[in-house]
Amino acid sequence: MLKVLVVDDEAVVRRGIVLGVDWASMGCVVVGEAANGEEGLLAAGQYSPNLIITDIRMPRMDGIEMMQELRRRGSRAHVIVLTAYSDFEYARSALQLGADDYLLKPFQDRELVAAVERVHQKEQEKSGLSVSDGLPLAKGDKSRYVLQAMEYISEHYSDSNINITGIAQSLGVSEGHLSHVFKKETKYTVVGYLTQYRIHMAMKLLRDSGYKVYEVAGMVGYRDVAYFGSTFKKLTGLAPSEYQDRCR
Repeated sequence: MLKVLVVDDEAVVRRGIVLGVDWASMGCVVVGEAANGEEGLLAAGQYSPNLIITDIRMPRMDGIEMMQELRRRGSRAHVIVLTAYSDFEYARSALQLGADDYLLKPFQDRELVAAVERVHQKEQEKSGLSVSDGLPLAKGDKSRYVLQAMEYISEHYSDSNINITGIAQSLGVSEGHLSHVFKKETKYTVVGYLTQYRIHMAMKLLRDSGYKVYEVAGMVGYRDVAYFGSTFKKLTGLAPSEYQDRCR
């Protein structure tokens, strides 16, 4: 899952990026916002984002200076630069610093989505994952047992007692064989995929409903709210309540 940091001195633009895109469907979560490069550096240190979407022209520290400092600190975060037509030369400088893409303002949400998908593709190529493996809901070209296991998880993820033993028994296959083929074809363990799926569904519930965090935890199969919270934060970089607040 990509953790996204949005840096822009225009609050309207920042809010539009954060709220105008269905981040969860792309395997992303917005972990922070910043109004200039200095705040961006602080947020990057706090949240360790995989992707930074940043304006170039900003007060106190611009996007180029922020990128230079991030690279000096060893950050390998992907960067999508936002720029006006008059600042095209700055965009060229950003690309030289390793920016992945740039968008000319004003841009459409679909242009941003396409740019993010290109970044996702780079991440998946680097890790050896396919697009279908990167998203918990996608099935792709998998063998019968793997598809059946994924379907079983999608139907029973809310059951707190679900485990690989029960899944294998329901499919009529040995636990060892299921573990082997599932990991080979998806790069996830069965339990790891179940966790990703649960958190994916929790993000949808927190974003699109008025449920309390403890209610969402129970709905996705977690009896222990504290454990749910720590797992959610480990995968997304935010506590469930923080994620819900950012989606409002």
